[in-house]
Amino acid sequence: MDYSVMGAGELSNALLAIEDQVVTDVDGNLAAAVEIERLAGPLGDELLLARARLCAASLRLRSGDVATATRQIYALLEWATRYGDRRLLARVYHACANASLLAGDADKRLEQALSAVELLDETDTPYMQVSYRLRLAEALSRSSTIDAARPRFRQAEQLARELGYWEMLPVALNNWAYGEFLAGEFARSEQVANRLLEHAAAHGVDLGPAYLDTIGAIQIENGLYAEAERTMRLCIQRCAAGESDNADDMAEYQLTLARALRGLGELEQAQAGLDRSRSLCAERELHTVLARLHQEQAELYAARGEYAAAFAEQKVAFAAAESLRVRERQSQAQTRQAMFETAEARQDAERFREQARLDPLTGLRNRRYVDEELPALIAGDPDLALAIADLDHFKRINDTLSHDTGDQVLIRIAELLRTGLARAAPEGFAARLGGEEFLLVLPATRLAAAAGHLDEIRRTISGYGWRDVTGELPVTISIGVAAVGETSPRSLSATLATADRNLYAAKGAGRDRVVSGTPPEHRRRAYRDR
Repeated sequence: MDYSVMGAGELSNALLAIEDQVVTDVDGNLAAAVEIERLAGPLGDELLLARARLCAASLRLRSGDVATATRQIYALLEWATRYGDRRLLARVYHACANASLLAGDADKRLEQALSAVELLDETDTPYMQVSYRLRLAEALSRSSTIDAARPRFRQAEQLARELGYWEMLPVALNNWAYGEFLAGEFARSEQVANRLLEHAAAHGVDLGPAYLDTIGAIQIENGLYAEAERTMRLCIQRCAAGESDNADDMAEYQLTLARALRGLGELEQAQAGLDRSRSLCAERELHTVLARLHQEQAELYAARGEYAAAFAEQKVAFAAAESLRVRERQSQAQTRQAMFETAEARQDAERFREQARLDPLTGLRNRRYVDEELPALIAGDPDLALAIADLDHFKRINDTLSHDTGDQVLIRIAELLRTGLARAAPEGFAARLGGEEFLLVLPATRLAAAAGHLDEIRRTISGYGWRDVTGELPVTISIGVAAVGETSPRSLSATLATADRNLYAAKGAGRDRVVSGTPPEHRRRAYRDR
């Protein structure tokens, strides 16, 4: 299309055709948006120029240029707020929500998706009416519950039907079905997927590979393995014929087919599918698919009775999943950095700083927070008490049960520590120093009182109902306490050293106890499997 011969009105209509479509050709539409942006500048139409820039930035986000796109989108948020165009502001908030998804900020994504919907009115396009409500439903399903999201999903579906927006209806149904699937509501996800199939049959729609993969995965979780096999073979056939907009999708589809074949007991065919998927993962560095592939390989080994191989593959799967989490965190960090480079992101700096000072597993303060805040607390409170707490025999829980079980123990321990401190020292806090070790800070609390409060917490932990988590394995904690006013010099390092020495005295005395006031000449011993 020759955009150079168009005036502002024609360019606006051409841009609308890109803004309001279910985009499959990202690169082609990005090139068109960039060209419209180039031509809009000399026309002096500020709104058209901002729309073109936003459209291009949104497409860059989808193409993988996340940092650049995020900076551009947030800069446009500032401009749109000042300019005061309601529809443009709704579009910008919608784009911001997509950027927040990639940044891993579920709460921000929900806030922005809601802002986009609140700005809609009856004059907005059918695409905006349906798509923005759909994105809000997705945000709710990830940051809240699927129960909160269902009314929004239902609204998007009904609106698409009322508007006769048949192109968007499959998207709404597919995403709803997938939301139920992720929430573990497999029967509900099947009901929604069946409506998608009914719509396709009624309107003669050939569902693309992405839709078929969703349906196949849902059929597997509902035990419909034969149906899932047929679905996935059709999916792979259409993908091979060029109907997929992402060449990397074939690895995903082969993996889903392998899962269906395992369910049917066709183990050799399932292995062949996994091998094809693995080859594509290696060729294209598809780390996300590969992490799940290792898990499926372990399941397949177990189905064959090859339990040693299954156990070894499970360890590979765990390592791959952890590597993937590291990659995701790095990508999210890059996206968040881009947000910092805009005015709105700078306003959010304190919130991000607060997140950086929290332990992501337990929600307690972390070592960074301790290093930043504790010296001033010690300097200003001569009656401050500190304690170092360490779970007893925690390695046995990880080794005997699993690291996931260990994580669940740590999460519950953190809540018990938080609750206990709230009663004993409301101004205090608990921090996770690393592994199974915690720091407890009790302001304005003398040593004897602190030891008493902490012993109550210790008894609460040992008496807690752990059976549903650890079975027969007990969970206890040892605690070493020190008072700032009783150490010399009065410093963070001296107080922590005393608390640490007392902790090891507690370990040496049999564990599951609180120790305070250990003489300085007590020598620290190393205790294996603390």
